[in-house]
Amino acid sequence: MAGITIKEIAKRCGVGVSTVSRALNDHSDINPETKKRIMAVIEETGYIPNNSARNLKRIDAKCIAVLVKGITNPFFSPMIEVVEQATEEKGYALVLRHVEAYEDEVDVALELEKEKRLRGIIFMGGSAMHSADKIKKLNVPVVFATIGSDISDNLSRNSYSTVSVDDALESRKMVEYLIGLGHKKIAILTEGNDNPSVVQQRLQGYLQALKDNGIEPNEKLIRFVDRRIYSMRNGYDTTRALIKSGEKFTAIYCISDVLAIGALRALADAGLRVPQDVSVAGFDGQEMADFCIPRLTTIKQPLDEISKETMRLIFDIIEGESHHRHIVFPGELIVGESTKEIR
Repeated sequence: MAGITIKEIAKRCGVGVSTVSRALNDHSDINPETKKRIMAVIEETGYIPNNSARNLKRIDAKCIAVLVKGITNPFFSPMIEVVEQATEEKGYALVLRHVEAYEDEVDVALELEKEKRLRGIIFMGGSAMHSADKIKKLNVPVVFATIGSDISDNLSRNSYSTVSVDDALESRKMVEYLIGLGHKKIAILTEGNDNPSVVQQRLQGYLQALKDNGIEPNEKLIRFVDRRIYSMRNGYDTTRALIKSGEKFTAIYCISDVLAIGALRALADAGLRVPQDVSVAGFDGQEMADFCIPRLTTIKQPLDEISKETMRLIFDIIEGESHHRHIVFPGELIVGESTKEIR
């Protein structure tokens, strides 16, 4: 078909231009079924990418980079959809990079800035503490989405933006809810990482709720997932280890819905009923929480609002219409079927 463009390919497939581009460049961060559909339409239409034009566009494009840490966690998928749409509407190109658990996301950002003509960088997930010297080397506006703490002890908060919930506060809210149901032996599935992070804030919220209610923390109920990865498998294995330990508990609080789904399966395999025998609670409010059995009690993060505000903010800063800001959204306690009063 003569004259067909990449935009027409994207329209036919119901995806963004950046998604078609990633399929053409054989990127790993694209759903295999989506890629298959795109390549089928390309073959059907006879579309031939103009490499010269693409390379020229890559040099001249206004690019936003998004670095995502936590590739196994589907939490970020709806956020990335909002980001793709917003960048396309603004006429920007999107550079999406998944950061491995062992990588320093700021180091990755510095390398990307060398390779691309970036106008802004968005970090999703990862550490909540970074080297001030490294951040200062990034010569474009930086927004940390889903991370709301001070990014560095030696860096002014006027040097970067954050958009998030208050993870410690929301975590405390969940644990206080469980305590209000009569639970005192509350296990937590968390990440064994000493570095400041969202996870550490959620753990601190758990500990603060226990302290405020006169409950002494039991170290045997604080369970760290293997390899510092959020996955259902890790939730399953960590819960199995907790059960086998023989330590008594009446509730499990997971710092991620993904871990909670794994915990539900492990409890079922051990012959324990939820919530009759054990209550289970998560954090994030992912779509899966509505469809598991039983429906999960969780803290819902307003991902749509966080994503849209992140994009508004970074474009306002790029265009000189705003200074750096720090925006905190409230989470929402969603009471499902996985928790029960035990008094």
